[in-house]
Amino acid sequence: MAHPALPTPDLEASLAALHEAGFAWARSCCRGDPDLASDVLQTTYVKVLSGHAKFSERSSFRTWLFGVIRLTAMELQRRGGRELPFEAEPEVESPSVGADVELIRAEEHEALREALGKLADRQREVLHLVFQQELSIAEASGVMGVSLGSARVHYERAKKRLRALLVARGHGRQARDEREDRSEEP
Repeated sequence: MAHPALPTPDLEASLAALHEAGFAWARSCCRGDPDLASDVLQTTYVKVLSGHAKFSERSSFRTWLFGVIRLTAMELQRRGGRELPFEAEPEVESPSVGADVELIRAEEHEALREALGKLADRQREVLHLVFQQELSIAEASGVMGVSLGSARVHYERAKKRLRALLVARGHGRQARDEREDRSEEP
């Protein structure tokens, strides 16, 4: 058994600074299950603080940590072997927004959630890392453990498929433009 590494204040501070983003990434890796994401994050922290996962400085700390979270999620899911439901986060109500605007937002949120659920896992992962975690495609490729070229292909295919799925449901810029064009016709 490896001797536990003493956690340094810098390591603990880095983990604390990335906790919220790490939890969001863990939820993404766990198809939205917050309980499993909490388990994944806790197991990740144990690995990091005990020295079982060591930062080798070949990438940014954030990229490395997200890779550890992803691998930990895969390990726990493999062991658990259960289907994970995706649960949307509750919407925060804004008192200054009208009911019609809230209804449109809710419909768009549902359409996006459904479309994301139809993407392949790697496509969904790369979109989450690039758009939600603000990683570059190169950093996302490191987290995902795939080549940069593969990450770029997953990214482009995901955007194209997501766009098509949203337009098919009547959402997205193209669908809005088409609705506006029809409303302007005499």
